[in-house]
Amino acid sequence: MFAELAFAALAIEAVFGFPDTLYRRVGHPVGWIGALITRCECAWNRHEFSFGRRRLLGLATLLLLLAVSGISGTCVYLLAQHFLPGLASTLVSGAAASTLLAQRSLDAHVRAVADALERKGIEAGRQAVSTIVGRDTESLDEAGVSRAAIESLAENFSDGVVAPLIWLLIAGLPGALCYKAINTADSMIGYKTDRYLAFGWASARADDLVNLPASRLSAFWLVAASMTLPGLSPRGAITSVWRDAAKHHSPNAGWPEAAMAGALGVSLAGPRAYDGTMLDDHWIGDGRETASAADIRTALKQYRIACAIQFACVAGLAAAMAAL
Repeated sequence: MFAELAFAALAIEAVFGFPDTLYRRVGHPVGWIGALITRCECAWNRHEFSFGRRRLLGLATLLLLLAVSGISGTCVYLLAQHFLPGLASTLVSGAAASTLLAQRSLDAHVRAVADALERKGIEAGRQAVSTIVGRDTESLDEAGVSRAAIESLAENFSDGVVAPLIWLLIAGLPGALCYKAINTADSMIGYKTDRYLAFGWASARADDLVNLPASRLSAFWLVAASMTLPGLSPRGAITSVWRDAAKHHSPNAGWPEAAMAGALGVSLAGPRAYDGTMLDDHWIGDGRETASAADIRTALKQYRIACAIQFACVAGLAAAMAAL
């Protein structure tokens, strides 16, 4: 288990995030993965190919991504181990792994939605939330913008923070990079549309599988966080998870969304539009449909405490492993 590496990655990401200067100069690992996916999709996902052939080529794309990610992560880790002493090696590998976590950036993006709503009004709120959700935002009112931001916070806590950390703990830097490759592929090609239904099938199924443990654990962290904040309902969070998590069209997103909805006393998900097509999804939670910037800020407090609880647990695990 790579507990010390995971602790270093969490600490580095929480303090520094991913520096803008570094991003401008070299890009980001997710961007590199996305570029490879784009090249494969352009070359292999052709409409003249049969459904079965495109499905096989989509599987080949996923396997290529896993090979490149796994080999890259292994090389970075082994080089650090070989050329640097113990602590320095852990810090270098931890810095590399920290780029795969999104604690700080997720907080900033969701906070920007609340800031926009409060300071500049609904149009600014729609613009801010459009950068973090895939749904149509042009006609959303304040409640719709606020719900979208809270849903994004809950879902991305699971697949942007908890999931890469779990795979980092289990399989080190190669495992976290492979997870990120699968998750990025799902976000780019894992759609049930004519263009991606065949080619993105393998990536979508793989993403469902690798996110199963994180979705459940993220719900647990959010329920635990709700016990520490006045005004939040731990009972509501637990009830909502038990009753509504499985109602979501995603096998994983419903878990953290239900925990956050129940704690806040709001309803999330429900009907929403994507590319002009209405998705008539179930409501998650049985609270009010109205939400505001104040609810976004309360959700952010719950999220930050959940991150702190997770950090404390990883720190304890790292200390225990070091003592063995």
